Amino acid sequence: MRGETAKAAGEALLRRLRRLVARAATVEGSDRKQLLALIDDIETTRRGLLRECTEIEGEMRQATVRATAIGAYLRNSQGSRGRRCN
Repeated sequence: MRGETAKAAGEALLRRLRRLVARAATVEGSDRKQLLALIDDIETTRRGLLRECTEIEGEMRQATVRATAIGAYLRNSQGSRGRRCN
């Protein structure tokens, strides 16, 4: 399960993306070097966010599998109890 440090890392990436978007709004179109640096920074941040999303999706899949297994276990245990009492 994701720890607090992983959550903080994701939040930091989102804050960084917001800062980059704000910075991009102030850059003039003729400043090629600054635009290239912004594109690189945004792409790096985007890749980091995609990694975080992939990790969260994997954890969600794992939680779904666990919930399904727990449900099946509960159904099985309740079914066998009912037969014993009857």
